[in-house]
Amino acid sequence: MPVRRYLIEGRVQGVGFRYFTRKTAKGLGLSGFVRNLPDGSVEAVAAGTQEALEALEQQLRQGPPASRVDSVRSADDSTPPGVSEFFIR
Repeated sequence: MPVRRYLIEGRVQGVGFRYFTRKTAKGLGLSGFVRNLPDGSVEAVAAGTQEALEALEQQLRQGPPASRVDSVRSADDSTPPGVSEFFIR
């Protein structure tokens, strides 16, 4: 199962971004997690089908209404998130 790690930068903390990501990922049938990082960015790690991972990335680039997404970097990851659902850390 493909695994992808995303790093989202911009105004992405304090605007519901993690909740948006969890809802989107669960709707796509992905497992993994999302968390705030100390530098103000958000990290998400997701496992699922290639199509679902691509759909998640498209949604991350939009973000919730109060956010401002400056960049989304993604990379394939060989380490599965080790969970069966998507949650906020």
